[in-house]
Amino acid sequence: QVQLVESGGGLVQPGGSLRLSCVASGFTLRYYDIYWYRQAPGKERELVASVTWAGGRTKYADSVSGRFTISRVNAQNTVYLQMNSLRPEDTAVYYCNAVPTNSALGSGYWGQGTHVTVSS
Repeated sequence: QVQLVESGGGLVQPGGSLRLSCVASGFTLRYYDIYWYRQAPGKERELVASVTWAGGRTKYADSVSGRFTISRVNAQNTVYLQMNSLRPEDTAVYYCNAVPTNSALGSGYWGQGTHVTVSS
């Protein structure tokens, strides 16, 4: 079964850390650029971070730059989002999106999301 599964969300106090994982099954993640998005209640989905297929280039939203780190281990078919110094405004559902580097691979995949709540 082809799927992308996020995990690692939960409840954390302000200033705390979480590491989200995005694991691909049924396809090879190394042929895909990966994007982490988040959507807070009542707000539009926001691009948080991205990493190219080989991990050579990363980008971050200004709101998380310096606090979040995206990385990937292609041999494990996994992408991570390390989130430090979390703030209440980071509360959202976080989604992983795999976008193929070759259009012949299709349109890509989305995970089901993992909830992150930052609260004291």
